[in-house]
Amino acid sequence: MTTRRILDLLRTGQPNETVTIQGWVRTKRESKEFSFVEINDGSSMSGLQVVVNQTMPDYAERVKQLNTGASAEITGVLVASQGKGQRIELQAASVTVYGEADAETYPLQKKRHSFEFLRTIAHLRARTNTMGAVFRVRNACATAVHTFFQERGFLWMHTPLITASDAEGAGELFTVTTLDLQKPPLTEQQEIDFSQDFFGKRAYLTVSGQLEAEIMAMAFTNVYTFGPTFGRNSNTSRHLAEFWMIEPEMAFCDLQGNMDIAEALLKHIFRYVLEHCPEDMEFFNQRIDDSVLTTADNIINNEFARVTYTEAIALLEKADKSFDYPVSWGLDLQSEHERYLAEDYFKKPTIVTDYPAHIKAFYMRLNEDGKTVRAMDILAPKIGEIIGGSQREERLDFLQRRIQDMGIPEAELWWYLDLRRFGTVPHAGFGLGFERLVQFMTGMGNVRDVIPFPRTPLSADF
Repeated sequence: MTTRRILDLLRTGQPNETVTIQGWVRTKRESKEFSFVEINDGSSMSGLQVVVNQTMPDYAERVKQLNTGASAEITGVLVASQGKGQRIELQAASVTVYGEADAETYPLQKKRHSFEFLRTIAHLRARTNTMGAVFRVRNACATAVHTFFQERGFLWMHTPLITASDAEGAGELFTVTTLDLQKPPLTEQQEIDFSQDFFGKRAYLTVSGQLEAEIMAMAFTNVYTFGPTFGRNSNTSRHLAEFWMIEPEMAFCDLQGNMDIAEALLKHIFRYVLEHCPEDMEFFNQRIDDSVLTTADNIINNEFARVTYTEAIALLEKADKSFDYPVSWGLDLQSEHERYLAEDYFKKPTIVTDYPAHIKAFYMRLNEDGKTVRAMDILAPKIGEIIGGSQREERLDFLQRRIQDMGIPEAELWWYLDLRRFGTVPHAGFGLGFERLVQFMTGMGNVRDVIPFPRTPLSADF
């Protein structure tokens, strides 16, 4: 008999159907004549209640094994449930226990555990209601990303995790090496001689696939990357050492088109998740953050506000609010400034454009004023920046000057400059931090709780 997923049974199962389910025990209640066991297989927030009658063969032995955390296969007949809050339940005819769980030592006995505690048992925390909901929503977000781009003719490109370019990292990237760190070869200047390393030069774990995505956009017009990237040492609730990024790059595209695609992407993802994970989103709204559904509605049903950096600075200077960080033209916006604009002033997602050139990356297209670049950041209520991007500098001479001004060795980016020598076109793109997106959508307070195995300083156990 084919095993049925519990989500499928809860939605479409009918009384008198004979079915087999597999999963893990969430709860057990025993009475004199029968026991109630809730089985969950991860397909939904709700489990399926199973009634095990004492007339079943080996009843006493099986019920003794069905402790919280145990895994089992159960075959029986669906019946209309007499209890509240459930339409059907399963009358067990046979029970096979695959793996027992000791009732005294299984860590997930309580109804509620702190998220800090759950991070210490990352190998088990996915079995809890909250983490189960997080990872189902995460899966739906990932699916929505792919459907959005694939339906629009984008090609998914796999960019390298190992790179020799530290153009943006300022020496803060993770180094990849096969050298003996106890006795590394040294240069005459007593520095590590990376010419003897595996790649013949110093190599890093990438912080972005953008530059390589630009290469592919120059052949396929519209592409996107979606994969792991690696950040610097930052031990906060907003940062991970290993995280996932979504980075589209579009040839023949300007800043306006870039903003339009980014806004449409966020709206699509939120719609998709609400449609496919309604129970999980309701859980977050009730248990984690009671504004989750309102936030989703705000994203989906509002046109994003659009304002230049110069206009944003003027609004912040006039704000009837005291900020911890100074507000002045030429300084980067801090999270408190971003949140004020999105939460208090515009009260919806806000796109800020045309930042000062000196606070942005070398590859952003210089505006005619010579002071600002065609950058754009999407600011979201409660979280601040969620998307950052720009129209890229397609003019060779302008790009060369920007590289020189920022002290980046041109030789490291010869191939990037070649894209401007051979068939250059206006193009644009952006980056969306996937964990930041899931955190925003679910209302979870710490980014470490929206990725299955968080990598942070002093933490790489699982």
